[in-house]
Order: sequence, then structure tokens, then C-alpha cells
Amino acid sequence: MPRRLQKNPEIYNIRASLSFVDVLANGIYERFGDNPITLSEVLILLPNRRAVRSLRDAFLRLNDGKPTILPNMQPIGDVDEDGLIMAGGTLYDDLDLKPAVPASIRQMILMNIIHDWHKAEKKDIPENATCAVLAEALGSLLDQVQTEEIDFASMEDIVPDEYAIHWQQTLEFLKIVTEMWPDILATTGYMDAADRRNRLLRGLAEKWINNPPQFPIIAAGSTGSIKSTAHLLSVISRLPNGMVVLPGVDQNMDDDTWEKIEETHPQSTMKHLLDEIGVDRVEINNWDGSDPSIDHQKTTFFREIMRPAETTHLWRDLEAQKHDDITQIVTPGSREEAGVIALMMREQLEIPGKTAALVTPDRMLARQVAGELNRWGVEIDDSAGTPLFNKAVGVYLRLSAEMIAENFSPVSLMSMLKHPLTAGGHNIADFRANVRLFERKYLRGPRPPAGLYGIEKVMDHESGSDDALYDWWQGLKDIIEPFDAMLADPNVTFADMLIAHIEMAEKLAATDEVSGENRIWKGDDGEAAAKLIEDLQQAAPYMRYFKADQYAALFDQFMKSVTVRSKYGQHPRLNIWGPLEARLQHADLMILSGLNEGVWPPEAGDDPWMSRPMRRDFGLPGLEQKIGLSAHDFVQTASAGNVVITRAEKQDGTPTVKSRWLNRLHAIIGDHHHEAESAKWLGWYKDIDAPDKEIKIDPPAPKPPVDKRPRNLSVTRIQQWMQDPYSIYASKILNLKKLDELDQDPGAIDKGVMIHDILDEFMSRHKDYLPDDAEEILIDIGHKYFKEKIDKPTVRTFWWPRFKQIAKWFIETERLRRENIKTLATETNGRIDLKPFGGMFTLTAKADRIDLMADDTLSIIDYKTGSPPTLRSLKAGYTPQLPLEGVIAAQGGFDLIPDYQISDLSYWQLSGGETPGKISSFNASRKVDVMEEVQKSYDGLIKLVTTFDLPETPYLSNPNPMQRGYGEFDHLARAKEWGDG
Repeated sequence: MPRRLQKNPEIYNIRASLSFVDVLANGIYERFGDNPITLSEVLILLPNRRAVRSLRDAFLRLNDGKPTILPNMQPIGDVDEDGLIMAGGTLYDDLDLKPAVPASIRQMILMNIIHDWHKAEKKDIPENATCAVLAEALGSLLDQVQTEEIDFASMEDIVPDEYAIHWQQTLEFLKIVTEMWPDILATTGYMDAADRRNRLLRGLAEKWINNPPQFPIIAAGSTGSIKSTAHLLSVISRLPNGMVVLPGVDQNMDDDTWEKIEETHPQSTMKHLLDEIGVDRVEINNWDGSDPSIDHQKTTFFREIMRPAETTHLWRDLEAQKHDDITQIVTPGSREEAGVIALMMREQLEIPGKTAALVTPDRMLARQVAGELNRWGVEIDDSAGTPLFNKAVGVYLRLSAEMIAENFSPVSLMSMLKHPLTAGGHNIADFRANVRLFERKYLRGPRPPAGLYGIEKVMDHESGSDDALYDWWQGLKDIIEPFDAMLADPNVTFADMLIAHIEMAEKLAATDEVSGENRIWKGDDGEAAAKLIEDLQQAAPYMRYFKADQYAALFDQFMKSVTVRSKYGQHPRLNIWGPLEARLQHADLMILSGLNEGVWPPEAGDDPWMSRPMRRDFGLPGLEQKIGLSAHDFVQTASAGNVVITRAEKQDGTPTVKSRWLNRLHAIIGDHHHEAESAKWLGWYKDIDAPDKEIKIDPPAPKPPVDKRPRNLSVTRIQQWMQDPYSIYASKILNLKKLDELDQDPGAIDKGVMIHDILDEFMSRHKDYLPDDAEEILIDIGHKYFKEKIDKPTVRTFWWPRFKQIAKWFIETERLRRENIKTLATETNGRIDLKPFGGMFTLTAKADRIDLMADDTLSIIDYKTGSPPTLRSLKAGYTPQLPLEGVIAAQGGFDLIPDYQISDLSYWQLSGGETPGKISSFNASRKVDVMEEVQKSYDGLIKLVTTFDLPETPYLSNPNPMQRGYGEFDHLARAKEWGDG
């Protein structure tokens, strides 16, 4: 008990079933509201600034929005001297505390220490971003130690031999750090924020003990999870005019259960706080004057749900319970969950004056719900905040750094240039037009050489270069180059990189009318980003070890800790709250969402610096403590009058595990109560997007006149026509050209062509004989092509070993074939002219290889670096390439090759993998008569070019129309519709 204070603790409770801030505000008015002057002198200490805002709103509701004098409300969690001086006059004359160390400065100092330790221990030194993660975790450990007011010297009591070797090494590091840390921090002129907060709160407690204030002090809403806060609450409860109001103490839990409460129980922190104050639950009165011995129905209900594991056997004695004011909804995925929540909130707006609140720790779900509400024009902000990482300005700054880090790869460059904030000093519309043109002309297809020089090289060598576009790019290059050049400087500092980064970002954001500074640093996210940059600039001199190529990842890491909260735009009746914010207030409809393990409750997680046994031996609370705090928040919100609990069975396609609290709830009331309600709401959500009536849209049926139809096609185009006729219409009639992929892998385009060229050159040199060193010659030819045609290291690394495997297999196969087979031609062109109805039609082909068999028949070979067609597709008529080449060969259409019978059609699969090569010869199967297939292909071709109709082919090789790339259209039906023009 604090000395010199003789009053018994004055503790009150507000039941979880009531809205804490509303009941608190009403009680304050009842006690002090008669005299506005007296009310203004009341000091209310609340857990954080959001709680202050919530209580202020409660006072406004109590007064119907009329102006009124409010009490002095201060947050304990964000305590500072100014607040304390406002709270109680002069604090004390001898207060001489150093300012709290900014988080960025401490993180960078700890990064240096971690770097030095890894170097001294001859361990792999982590990259800058990894160092930042470890430093953040180490700073959190320091905060916990100081929050728990543990002496660092107690670390000596931990016995290293009881732990694994890596934990022993980590423990030795922690002993060094904790011994050196006070001296290191002292040289900076700062002190730890947790230590400073402890001293301020304990100093305030000591001041009030020695000189009790004459004004009323009410500490409300805190659970006392911080020791110095718990001590202050103990002092306030004994002040002559002091009162403590606690949220949701279970006053009627039986003593046996109370004693068996563990860290994950919602009453765990309350139990510790009451022990610290030295008060029994029976001594606590209800703030609203109700009888504490009379439980609310939901209090009893959740007492059972949260019962400690050791006493759950008592569930067998429970009578069947039903709560009509708790609705459960289970959805297939998070999209449906967000849609149903939005629909419930929208329905609440139909009831005059009614409010609704979504409570979830899942910020992604919160953003999805806000997006769904936009369909009705309802604007709602997540009052728990959005990571700067995902806001427009944060994304812009990230992309501008990643563009440099990824050496101007097309995707990173286009992501930056297409960001809404990027204008490069130009009119925004003109800039967008240039970006689109620049992308189409220079960045589509294989990746250009790396860096700014690589892009300029592509533009210099591109035929028909656009001078205006070239000048436009040069202007951007002048802005970007100073920052880019720093990557090559081994001595560049983080401060230099940060300044250059921001200067580049501001210049790129400028338009022809507005400066970049005025575009980036405005709005809530702009202000948060500006504050981050200011903090990093202040901290930058403390970073001793920095590598320029790690700047982007490090900048991302620093940004992750920043949250943006909107100052304005909150909906008057709809809210999205985090669990901590919802602990102290209720809405008419409370929607508790994301009730899955790892979300709510959150994962206990791991501490990279201390194992669980080490934390226990050192005296730190277990990592499960935050689950207990989360459980308290859940019970506070779920005890409201009208509650909906939702969860999704899958998250991004991955099955989820329902929250342990739902498991307990279902153990008591069963697991099938949600089915009808879930089906109802999911049905309504589905109906929102359902059309009033089904509208059948016929597939496109283009019917160009005969003189506009293509009369000259290759065999591969005929095959494409068979499989996807609309693509022929698009390319040959409409003259549309499909754009290449952005940053397309050169292997996807060139590997087949390159292998064909290598084999063609080899066979051209050695058509009549095969030298003894044939494999070495083939590999030498391949080396030339790889060097000339592919300069991308990843492609060379991947394909070169495979090519050597292909070369070995090819030569071995070739030696066997040359015993009785002769190669007539490779990569040879052929054509025949047909005269069907509608005019001349020319069929062309380029055969990879034609061999003369021993029986004076031809073997036509096609090299495939991918998978060859199947026998089924050949029989179905959808892979007519080789049979049509047989048609040309049978009519003498190939250069210098007279007409022959065709006896073999073969695909040579050249994969270079575990099976380097494989020959698929269709005449090897008795089901295929080669000349019969050739004749069928000829007949089909005549029918195709005569009527523009498809032959009778009942099966498509890929039956999924969406995978064919042209939407849900029936290709057979479309092709037949095409023929009657």
C-alpha cells in the first residue's frame, strides 16, 4: 500500500455488457455535472489518445451534440510532461529527464551493435533490412524489460548450459548489449521511452502521495498491464478525490476458477492489477450503481466460454444455452465475408439513428469492407489506421526506390511511371500518353539491357526512333540519374541516399503547374510520410554500416512501422474499430470479424532474442500475454447487446482454423447455429450482383467477304485456324497484333528458334557425314548462338546445361539413323498453290527436317523444345502441321525435293532434362496410316479454304475456353458461322 495514504481503494467496475465510455460519461455527469467549473477541474486518465477521443464523443452524445465544458482528459499511454503539468499544476522542480530516444535513432544504433557482434563472432553479417528487423525486435525486448522494471543484471541468473548452443551465444550477446546499452544511450543525450514513461508515472504517483490533489482524478479503462501504470492506479484509488474505473471485471467468478486463471484468460491482467492494488473483487462497486452480485446474462455466458482449461469439466453440468443476440456467419472466403459485413452495415443505415461497428484486427478485411460499402456511396475510414506501406504516397516512395534497386527492369519502371503521382514535370495527360507509347515501343518483349544505359541503347538502336519521345525520356533520365549513380559509390551513406531519393521523388511528382513537394506531402498519408522522412534524416548519422544496393529493402522496412489515421471523414453512424479501440465503446450492432486463429487471437509469435524458457527465467511475461489481452477485448465487444460474429473458411485459397474462442462457444451451444443465417446473408450478397434477367450474348460471328479473307497461310497458321479461328480473323482481317508481354523471358521466345538454328547449322555442315568429334562441334556451334543471342545470365545458366544434354542425345541418335537414313534438307521452305472455290490459295511451310528413308519414302521431322502434340489431337485433326507438310512434300512443294510417298511423321522432343530427347513417331502406332492422315489433312484444308468451315473435329485439345484466351466462346460454332459471308 502506498505510504501516507490511508483511504481504502476506491475501485469501480463497468460491466462488459455496457458501453464503457457512455456509462463513464453519464456517471461523471451525475457526480460532477451540476457545476461546469467543477466538471472542468476533473482529470480523467485514459489508456490512449483514441480512448480520449471516444470519451469526448460520448460526452457529445450525452449532450445531444450541444457545446459544453468537458473534463480534462489525458492519455496515460502517451504520457509527457506537458500533459502531466496540465493535469496537476507544477510537476516537480527537480524533474530533469532526458528526452525519449526516437525509435529510428535507437533502431540504427542497435543495427550497428548487431552488425559488430556478427562480425566479431565471424558469422554471416545480415543485410541492412534484416539487421533492421532484428534491431526492432531487440528494441522491443529492451522495452519489455524496462516495462516490467527488471534489472538487466538479472540476466546473469539465467543458466546458459540449459539451452541450445545458439541460445547460449545469443544470451552472451544480450548480456553484453544490456551492460553496454546505458552508456551507449547516454552518449546520444536520450533515454529509453519506456524508462522515461516509468519515471514520469512513478514521479507523478510520488508527487500525489506527498501532496494529494484537491481536484477529482478518475483513472478509467486501463487494465494495468504496465507495472508503472498499475502502481499509479493503486495510488489514484487511495487519493482523497481519486477513483479507478475498470473495464469488465468478472466480480462473481467462483474463487477456485479465479485462482486457476492463466495468461491467455481475459481476466488475467485484471487479476494482476487487483493484486497490485491490493483489493478483492468483492470490494468493487459498479460505476452505474447497479448491484454487483447480479450478473448480466452475457457475463455468465462468456465466463463459461472462457473458463480455464482445468475447470472445463464443469461444462457437463450446464443447461442448454441460446443467445438470439449473438449471430454467427461463416463464409467461403474473405471476399464474401467483407460483402456480408458491408451489407449488414448498410442495412443498419435504414433504421433512423442506429449505429454499427466492425471490430477486427484484420486490416485487410477492414479495407475490403470499406471498398464494398463504396457501392452504395458510403465512405468509411478504418479508425485503427492503414499502414503507410499501402497508402498512395507510401507506394509511390517504395516504387521509386525499387525502380533503382531492380536496375530499371520493365515492370519496376512501368510501375513507377504509371503511378498517379508521377508526372516528371509535364502535363499529366501528356505524360501518361508518353508512358504508354514508351512502353509499347521499347519495353514490351524481352527485357532490355540493365540500367539507364540499357534503355537508352534500345532507344538508339530502334528503327524509327521518335525524337520527341527520346527527349521526353532524356528529361526523366536527368531526374533519375543522380540517385541511380549513388548505387555504384561504395562510400555513400544512408543519409546521402535518403536525400537523393526524396529529391528524385519530388521532381518526378512535379507537373507543369504544381511542384512535387505540394503533391507528395499533402493529406494524411503525405504528412505521415513527411514525418517518417524527417525521423530518418535525424537518425541517419547514427547508421555506421550501409550498402547502397540494400537501400530499397531497408526503406521498406522502416516504412512498415508507420500507420496513417484519417483526421476527417469518419461516418457519423458506421465505424471500423480495432479491438483495443472497441474495448471501451459499443454500437447498436457490433460485428466481430476475422475470428480465425492467427488473426483473432493473434499468434503468440516468437522472440528472436529469447526463447520462452529464457523469458520465464528472466522474469518477462510469456508471449501468450497478448492473447489474454486480446481475449479481454473480445469479451468486451462480444458482450454488447446485438453481436454478429463472422469468419471465412478460406483466406487466399488456404483453409483457415477457427478461433479457439469459437471452438469453446460451439462446445457449449453447438456448431450448427450459423447455417441458416449464413445461407440467408450469403444469398442476399450474391443477389446484389445478379442481373434481373439472363441476357444471352451470342459469340462473335465475323463474316468477312471472300475477297477480304486470307488466301496465303502457313501450316502453323492453319493449325491455329483449326484451334482458334477468331485469332486468324483478328490478325489477318482486322490487322490486330497482340502485344508482347512486359519483361518477357527471352527463353520463351528465342529458345526454340535458337535450338532450331543450331541444329540447322550443324546439319548443313555435316549432311553427308558425321565426324568423330560431332558432339564437340555441335556444342561449339551452340556456344556461339548462346553468346550472340542470349545475354541474360539466368537464361544461359538454365539452358546451357540442358543444351549440352540435348547435343549428346542428338549425336547418339544421329549416328544410329545415318546407318540407313539420309537427310535431304533442314529448315527448308515449301509451298503449293490450290485453286478451290473463291480464288487461289497458297499453303506455305518451313520444315525443320526431311529425311529419305531406306525404302525411298520421306520422314518429316519437327523439333519441339516444349511438349509435342498427342496422337489423340492428331487423329482429331487439331494438330495438322506435320500432315500438311506431308501434303506439300507429296506434291513436290519443297525446294529441290521431288514428290515422294510419306511414311513417317515425327516430333523430336528436345527438353534436355532427365530424358534429354524423345522421338514420337506417329506411324509407330498401328492406329495411324501416315498417307491416310496426309489425305485427310488435304481434304480438310480444301473444305476449310473453300467454305471457311471446319472439318468434322469433335474435340478441342484444350476444352476450357477461358484458357484459350478469347473468353467463353465456342470456337467450332464461331468458325462455322464465319463461312457464309
